[in-house]
Amino acid sequence: MELESNLSGKAQYDIQLVKRAVDKHDQAAYAELLDRYKDSVYYLLMKMVNNRDDAEDLTIEAFGKAFKNIAQYTPNYAFSTWLFRIATNNCIDFIRKKKAVTLSLDKNFMNDEGGEMTMDVRSDTPDPEENMIRKQKGALMRSLVDKLKPRYRILVEMRYFQELSYEEIAEQLDLPLGTVKAQLFRSREFLYNIIRNQQEKI
Repeated sequence: MELESNLSGKAQYDIQLVKRAVDKHDQAAYAELLDRYKDSVYYLLMKMVNNRDDAEDLTIEAFGKAFKNIAQYTPNYAFSTWLFRIATNNCIDFIRKKKAVTLSLDKNFMNDEGGEMTMDVRSDTPDPEENMIRKQKGALMRSLVDKLKPRYRILVEMRYFQELSYEEIAEQLDLPLGTVKAQLFRSREFLYNIIRNQQEKI
């Protein structure tokens, strides 16, 4: 992985961290990348969804996807650019699924290349096939969550199955809010690893 001379010092340092993460599976490098960009990604997503809990969940998802695919990153542009693109695309998918914002059907949107893009408008009523897929996904997720250690499993069930807020979970479990967020992040990491291991066995 060669350094690009046109990139800033910060971007070149990021590339060194990525190289350590990819070549040596260096957990400290992953942690430093997370620490360097978690706030920036969070505020970017917060502007898009205008909901603190959703922005926090989407931030975790963005890093999860980025770290899972980090070997695909090429240093001809900054790591932050690549990361923000992943976060933005993931957030757009989330918004489309949740229909959290009302968009004018005849409004044109600009993509990253400056071209126009349109948005697909789907019915709010899921068809029978979608219902079946949703049930299958739910059953799969529960089977994966069951593989987590009890303390992580409880947190995931409260957050994603009971749909409690971080504050509600902290209050019910009598844990500091920061601990709840940190352990949920770890839970998501474990789930990604479980899913990745299962895919490798297929």
